Amino acid sequence: MDFKNIHTRHLINLRMLMRIMGWLLMVEAVFLLFPALTSACWHEDDWLPFACTAGLTAATGALLTFRSKPTSPHMGKRDGYLLTAMVWVVFSLFGLIPFLFCDERLSFSDAFFETMSGFTTTGASVINNVDGMGHGIHLWRAMMQWLGGMGIILFTLAVIPMLNHSGGMQMFNAEVTGITHDKISPRISQTAKNLWLIYLLLTFLLIMLLWAGPMDFFDSVCHAFGAISTGGYSSHSMGISAWHDSVYVKCVLIVFMFLGGVNFGLIFKASRGNFSALRRNDVFKTYVIIIFSMLALFAASILWRGQADGWQSVTIDPLFQIVSTITSTGFTVSNFENWGPFVLSLTFVMMFFGSCAGSTSGGAKIDRILYLFKNADNELYRCVYPHSILAVKVNGRVVNPELVNKVIAFLCIYMLLIVAGGMALTALGVPLVDAFFSAFSCISNTGLGAGITGYGNSYDILPDAAKWVLSFLMLIGRLEIFTVLVLLTPAFWRR
Repeated sequence: MDFKNIHTRHLINLRMLMRIMGWLLMVEAVFLLFPALTSACWHEDDWLPFACTAGLTAATGALLTFRSKPTSPHMGKRDGYLLTAMVWVVFSLFGLIPFLFCDERLSFSDAFFETMSGFTTTGASVINNVDGMGHGIHLWRAMMQWLGGMGIILFTLAVIPMLNHSGGMQMFNAEVTGITHDKISPRISQTAKNLWLIYLLLTFLLIMLLWAGPMDFFDSVCHAFGAISTGGYSSHSMGISAWHDSVYVKCVLIVFMFLGGVNFGLIFKASRGNFSALRRNDVFKTYVIIIFSMLALFAASILWRGQADGWQSVTIDPLFQIVSTITSTGFTVSNFENWGPFVLSLTFVMMFFGSCAGSTSGGAKIDRILYLFKNADNELYRCVYPHSILAVKVNGRVVNPELVNKVIAFLCIYMLLIVAGGMALTALGVPLVDAFFSAFSCISNTGLGAGITGYGNSYDILPDAAKWVLSFLMLIGRLEIFTVLVLLTPAFWRR
């Protein structure tokens, strides 16, 4: 037995991580050129910070790629976890540079918060005057969401096929949301290409549909990137309301936000004509049922409180807000806080649930909630019939008990992190309700605000320390807790 190779496998392949990080940074540099060119086309001074940032990012990436000479291309689970967490932080550190030198300059803390919020598709913003920002900044905010929606590493797996042999599966599992990660092709690189192809096609279609309505081409691009990634950044301070509450815009966005909350593997199968995969999927059916149940409750609450103002206020508006919330997009069309505390409590429930695993949405995911309820139902049955042997079944298949235990552990830690985040914010002087809502909103990657961060306000009002706490919660929420928290355990670093 080769004990030397066994020992090596337990070490972190740092040189290989640095090489892959270099490739990823060069990818980011290419995307930074688009806002630079956009600013130049609009004769804005912001082109220079973007161009310089692109050059710095490319140079750093090239240095890491060509100076790192790994002795082995092998990457294990720990390498995948570490690389994934590092990538999102490093991308944010380079991505924030233009915000420090643009016309409407942000502080370092604000810039990091804005960038992390973009890449994690949270959509919480510290910018008060969005209309005052240049076109390059608007495009970069939109592109950060779009890249983060499907996944930074997933994009690299699609464009650099050689990573299929260098720990691609580990990186895929560490970044893609959900409980289990089913490949739709034998090779990870081909799976990544197929998922990104669906993502690109939906984005292009949404741009064209928005452009056909009241939006100009630039706003269509920004809002398409924000909707399909379920990010929620807007190029206008008024958000969607800037288009005079256009029913057309709302309806188009409802459809694509809904699709952003569906498992992209299912969308891929449906695109190949396999619609039965959607019909047989318990999670997708639960997703649809929750949306229409919420619509009935929202409409009843609006009517009860006398907030109804025409058919749109009890149909399109609540449906838009429901889909925006459950998919963690965070677009708002009106001050939903005026719809009453019952609606706000339902909003909390949807923020917690999220949409389907394998989508671009945040939250705990409906898959896990379904596992939890089915397991709870079994436990209640055992109270009456203690000798019964029952299994959790989803989509007609028996779920491994170890997976059920992992889901329960995830949900417990998720709740504890919300409590810990809320308590940390109150210690920093944030009012109680606002503290817990902000922590909940950021870990669920929804970005909605309430109270001091609510409608018409931004997260700029929070102290800098609170922004760093929330930035950490955004990262944990996007990478679904275990990928980040495992790095804090002694066992991870033990040989």
